Amino acid sequence: MFINQPSRKVAVVGYNRIPFARHNTNYANASNQDMMLAALNGLIERYHLQGKRLGEVAGGAVIKHSREFNLMRECVLGSTLDPTTPACDIQQACDTGLEAAVYIGNKIAMGQIEVGISGGVDSVSNVPIVVSEPLRKILLEARRAKTVGEKLSKFLKIRFKDLVPVAPGIDEPRSGLSMGGHTEITAKYYGIKREDQDAFALQSHQKMAKAYDDGFFDDMLTPFLGLTRDNNVRKDSSLEKLAKLKPAFDKENGTLTAGNSTPFTDGASCVLLASEDWARQHSLPVLAYITFAEVAAIEYVHQKQNLLLAPVYAATRMLKKAELNLQDFDFYEIHEAFAAQVLATLKIWESEELMKTFGFEKSLGNIDPTKLNVKGSSLAAAHPFAATGGRIIATMAKLLQQKGSGRGFISVCAAGGQGITLIMEK
Repeated sequence: MFINQPSRKVAVVGYNRIPFARHNTNYANASNQDMMLAALNGLIERYHLQGKRLGEVAGGAVIKHSREFNLMRECVLGSTLDPTTPACDIQQACDTGLEAAVYIGNKIAMGQIEVGISGGVDSVSNVPIVVSEPLRKILLEARRAKTVGEKLSKFLKIRFKDLVPVAPGIDEPRSGLSMGGHTEITAKYYGIKREDQDAFALQSHQKMAKAYDDGFFDDMLTPFLGLTRDNNVRKDSSLEKLAKLKPAFDKENGTLTAGNSTPFTDGASCVLLASEDWARQHSLPVLAYITFAEVAAIEYVHQKQNLLLAPVYAATRMLKKAELNLQDFDFYEIHEAFAAQVLATLKIWESEELMKTFGFEKSLGNIDPTKLNVKGSSLAAAHPFAATGGRIIATMAKLLQQKGSGRGFISVCAAGGQGITLIMEK
């Protein structure tokens, strides 16, 4: 039942994640539930939530086994929260972590709940392996058979080639291209140079390595399976090393490499959201408020260069609703799926001519590069699809808390031609 009352502020009061791991490394045998539970229990311990009944826990994974149909609820039941805490699964590709925060935030704003947790998790190592389509149909036919003879006749239809397992694919179903394949087209279409991509990637690694050395992430992570920090961060990277890497998608004329693209990754994150009253009652400081959010989608099947550019729409619409300019922020967190995708987005926002191709009359203008991804982002931390949103919200909340005031702008692109933007304030 909806409650007719003025909306309330949505406060970020806590965060936690496990270190992110490149696929087939430390978390190769960990399930989504294992990782999400580790992140969730770390949050519970840090903020003394043991035995408490929360309003709701929401989150999800992009890649799931069929047995994980109730993933977040199972994580709650496995945690030290009061088992009467409800939970639900949400999935919107790489937007999942932010969309889960918006879902919980809206319930808090409307007065339906006082406190909740948003989260996300993904494993690209421990993925479901399915049988081939011919074998699946034969097995279903055998299941429906009434007699042993009928079942046997169905099994005799199986051919050796039918036994080859099928790993889940992440190519776009409507274009047949991978995300990297699309972004290679983006880089060519918008004139994003290899040198600029490599330089951007190097900065991400350098900034995150420094942030680790400075202790910025010390209170944001729960060690897990031998990791105390993200194992993709390369402190010793250089432009010379990045320049030697071969193109990963267009082998002949490509500019995207393993160095300026995020690798497949495993990991989990979560964020504690609450009303101001709940935070006060539990003696937790308000780190920041989530004030605006916008989800958008874009056509990318015919305009293949635009797969990851939905934030162009989301940002423009959100800023109009908030009555703010793109320059009115102290920090910017733009998810780095690929260096080329970030640079293309920035180029479009800056160009009135390019913005007109998206249906807008004016450009958003440029942003101060010294305020962008100041602690490094996905190119360094890597990108477990549904977990990235929680990582970014946590980083922004801490930056605003340390500053003591200000605004933060968040942008995340996603598969399926979708994207989400968010404003946080202190």
